[in-house]
Amino acid sequence: MTGEPERGWIDAALADELPELSLWTVVAGTPPARRSPPEVRQRLGSLASRFRGAEAVELRRRPVPHAYRVFFRQIGMDPDDQRTPVEEAAMRRLMHGGFESQGTLEDALLLAVVETGVPMWALDDATLDGPLGLRAARAGEQRPRADGFADDLPPGRLVVADAAGPVAVLFGEPDAKHAVTKQTHQVRLFTLQVAGVPDIHVEEALWTALDAGWPR
Repeated sequence: MTGEPERGWIDAALADELPELSLWTVVAGTPPARRSPPEVRQRLGSLASRFRGAEAVELRRRPVPHAYRVFFRQIGMDPDDQRTPVEEAAMRRLMHGGFESQGTLEDALLLAVVETGVPMWALDDATLDGPLGLRAARAGEQRPRADGFADDLPPGRLVVADAAGPVAVLFGEPDAKHAVTKQTHQVRLFTLQVAGVPDIHVEEALWTALDAGWPR
């Protein structure tokens, strides 16, 4: 069952430094069917036909994609070295000649970022301990990997976290133990709003993903 979008918490020091930063979350429901329905695949095809080389080049100049490029630089990331999510999607389209369907959940997240410029991620809701928020990684914290080992998180690296610890590095894929799998019973989506991105764009991204993955 789909819930209502909510704002997560922001660490006080981070909120002082970046007052317009927000994390939005929503409980989406049970994992959707693995294979995307025809209407979703058709939407991807329609987007691909409009998302050609010239469009990809101009993309970074548009207000919402540009806002994420600015934010990347604010937190010490080079958007020309590590692409923003929407620019990464555009590059995938150019490399593959289209937007290939990867499954209903993956396609819903892709539609959201391509249509709105706002990135979206999915988590296994049952693995979370309380509300999600944004903070800097602390000394000694680690990021679990799918192979059972873990990588050290550099102190100060921005992470999405719950009460138990980090669940994802900001702009990275969710940690292995929080990823949506065949055992997931309920999916939670989250997205990041940065300065220059109006609420309406964030809400549109959330409902785009929900509409594609969990149509009513």
